[in-house]
Amino acid sequence: MLDLTRREFISGCSAAIAALSGSRLLHLSWNTDSTAEPILVVVFLRGGMDGLHLLGPVDDADYVAARPAALRVGESGEFAGLPIGNGYAGRDFRLHKAAAPIKELYDAKRLAFVHAAGLVHGTRSHFEAMDYVERGVVGGAGRTSASGWMTRLAETVPGIGSMGLVSASDRAPDSMLGAANAMAMANPEAFSVPVGPQVANYLRSVYKGSSEVHRAGTRTLDAIEAIHKELKTPEGAWKPYVPERGAAYPDGELGQSLRTVARLIRADLGLRLAAVDYGGWDTHEGQTYSFAPRVEHLSRSLAAFANDLHAYEDRLCVVVMSEFGRRVRANQSQGTDHGHGNAMMVMGGGVAGGRILGEWPGLATEQLDQRADLAITTDYRAVLSEVASAHLGVKDVSKVFPGFKSKPVGLMVRE
Repeated sequence: MLDLTRREFISGCSAAIAALSGSRLLHLSWNTDSTAEPILVVVFLRGGMDGLHLLGPVDDADYVAARPAALRVGESGEFAGLPIGNGYAGRDFRLHKAAAPIKELYDAKRLAFVHAAGLVHGTRSHFEAMDYVERGVVGGAGRTSASGWMTRLAETVPGIGSMGLVSASDRAPDSMLGAANAMAMANPEAFSVPVGPQVANYLRSVYKGSSEVHRAGTRTLDAIEAIHKELKTPEGAWKPYVPERGAAYPDGELGQSLRTVARLIRADLGLRLAAVDYGGWDTHEGQTYSFAPRVEHLSRSLAAFANDLHAYEDRLCVVVMSEFGRRVRANQSQGTDHGHGNAMMVMGGGVAGGRILGEWPGLATEQLDQRADLAITTDYRAVLSEVASAHLGVKDVSKVFPGFKSKPVGLMVRE
């Protein structure tokens, strides 16, 4: 036994248990039943991704006048965009040149865009906007809601098992606030108890009580045991993870997070809802230098994920979103400031892809929100509501987004 006092031992183990569940002590339980149920993965681009730099109307005079060539998708030259031949709103919308893998998914009709979408509340504060978006309630009750929208979704999705929700990071996002069935895990191989099975056995005796802390500790140990059973060899070594179809996840935050999610899905542990973060989109200055590599990383990561999980395509839906967009007009620092409307992406086997959806409001000054921002014509909750209903089988979406009503955006293929 290690040379520790009993108090030091219990204190250290309790700290380890808390650390395993991120910044909160989550209430974990586990279900290793393999199912063929639908799966939703939400990728949150934190910082306010510039949707007009990702997907822009290259032949729009107002767009061209508002930004230098380096901060928009171009029709020709160094910053020429990738044509996608959509005819959306009668304009020539093109993708950023670093988004070639996204274009391939779009051309294959596995991915759709919803433009001019977002949070209808006009805040330009990152923290306030993320609070509203993740809690899924806009207005006075938004930031005081005791639960996140993914938590309410988990409570509403038919047949969801005790695996529940996974955040592929070291903490659970506020979209999982109040979840009784959530887990924060950036890397399965780091999801373990220090020292070894003797410590785990001792912890089980320590956490035999009936308090919430005791139950959370026991459930965390159950989760660790289940993951190790599926992802380790009988000798205790981690099984190497080999992506399908030669999928190559890029090094970096998003690539490795999606690799973790894919690994859990392919292990058939019952994962149904997952949250993934990709930050660094707050481009107030020098946007051209930071935006392109992030778009490339986003594109390569989504393509690798789609290829790796090709066998799960009909079960899988991926939503990519951000808390808000950027101003239409560039600033004096070769960047863009906090804006409003944005572009969302939805990918999966049930998505009616190869289209840009939503009503385009235009970029003339009188068409802009507060004469500065891309106006929002599609509430982000309309996109998530359609996914919840058509993909996950939720019959009453008002339980997920209280007080919100909308008609379908037209994303999902219906038999």
